Amino acid sequence: MLILRIIRTVVRSRRAPDLSVQQFRSLFFLNLQPNATLSDIAENIGLTLPSMSKMIDNLVSRELVTRHICPTDRRRVRLMLTASGKALIDQALLAVQSALADRLTNLPAAERTAIARAMQTLRPIVTLEGR
Repeated sequence: MLILRIIRTVVRSRRAPDLSVQQFRSLFFLNLQPNATLSDIAENIGLTLPSMSKMIDNLVSRELVTRHICPTDRRRVRLMLTASGKALIDQALLAVQSALADRLTNLPAAERTAIARAMQTLRPIVTLEGR
């Protein structure tokens, strides 16, 4: 829980002031799940489809997200980050990595190695790789 507090604080500080937390979370989700549908994001964020649709409209108009119509089913629309959206998320991720690295710098090398090993073990369990 403490590590999540650090991550949230850093991410909030890197979030563009005109982006809501839900918009920023939507961009993060699209970074992890390119080609997600509106329903996928709405379920993850916890919004209704009409609310999510309005939010995505806003992100599209700001050129942070693009819509791609599925060639096999025109009713399905896939969403992806634009280069600007990806850059925004990448900046936030780099800031989080830097903040965590700064906090771990004072640990002895053996402890940093143990943490790195534990994170590698946990990665497939706590990320989409474990699905």
